[in-house]
Amino acid sequence: MPVPVPEAAFHWLTLSCLPGFGPVTLCRLGRRYPDPSRLLTADRRPDDFPPRLWALLKDDAALARARDQARRQLARAGRRGIGLVSLGDDRYPPLLREIRDAPPLLFFLGDIHLLREPSVALVGSRSASAYGRERAFALARDLAEAGVSVVSGMALGIDGQAHAGALEAGGKTVAVLGCGVDVVYPRRHARLYERIAEQGVLISEYPCGTRPDGFRFPARNRIIAGLCRGVVVVEATRKSGSLITARLALDQGREVMAVPGRIDSSRSDGCHRLIQEGAFLVRNGGDVLSFLEIGERDVDLAGQEKAAGDLPELPQGAAGILACLDVYPVDVDTLVRRTGLAPGVVLENLLYLELQGLVRGYPGRMYGLLGDGNDPGVREKDGQA
Repeated sequence: MPVPVPEAAFHWLTLSCLPGFGPVTLCRLGRRYPDPSRLLTADRRPDDFPPRLWALLKDDAALARARDQARRQLARAGRRGIGLVSLGDDRYPPLLREIRDAPPLLFFLGDIHLLREPSVALVGSRSASAYGRERAFALARDLAEAGVSVVSGMALGIDGQAHAGALEAGGKTVAVLGCGVDVVYPRRHARLYERIAEQGVLISEYPCGTRPDGFRFPARNRIIAGLCRGVVVVEATRKSGSLITARLALDQGREVMAVPGRIDSSRSDGCHRLIQEGAFLVRNGGDVLSFLEIGERDVDLAGQEKAAGDLPELPQGAAGILACLDVYPVDVDTLVRRTGLAPGVVLENLLYLELQGLVRGYPGRMYGLLGDGNDPGVREKDGQA
């Protein structure tokens, strides 16, 4: 169903179709000229306006071609139910409007009103560990249950698990894309894309059909940070692109938080560096809610650990094995040494613990505790995360 497009959004789309009016130029113009019609109808070049761009703007033939291209883009977007919102629109996210390089035009698919609600960004590594994926899922689930929208970039790894955790809780999530809103990337997230369109919103500053070129993703990170009160880095190496988002958040006056990992894991080096530099240490969703003073903060311990009294009564062998495990997986041989039990007995009790929802198996006969007592279970093989 076609989405109505305000006149100002069409004007910005027209400008974007002129050669030389790329995203950076449009952001600068958006800050100086919130009403694009002033540029299109002005008779005299403003002193600070580049002469080359002014000549294009006043070239009737070039402007006619740009308008024609804008109409074709609108038709393409309309066929997919994609809408546009511009900087001066009441629906434009107020926090994003505050940043220096706010995009004057956003394409969206889904519920645009989510962009005005309290939100937190969760970002991290594409090649995340099982621990990182579980933490991202659990954090997003907690935030969504507290009524907070979860923002991320729909990449593999941490991003996908953040979106999936929010959706699993019946909450809302925002995916900021580094391509056109009608482009599903990565392809493995096709089902996740559909779920976000139904239950959340996908947004991009790029026109429909724009390819997911690598240089677009660092640029889109400023939007992820700009939409939110704070950014949580769940898992990141020292050179992770997620640290770009953290730096942008600081530049924008947003709060930066990080989830700690193993001190000997390079996958958490970036998070540990952020914490050393003053980022708030996050263990669960309640930490985020309390720090930012948003949402229903009485859920801070919900689902994080099973109290001792809540655990099922375990056979002696299973209880001994459970005492030797933590969230970081260990192999069966290590458990045999720690418990003194025969390998067959260890395997039998591990199967029992898995069925009880207390332990999770990993490739290579590795086993570890579920960090929150629940399997986040949005499996990558299903194309969801």
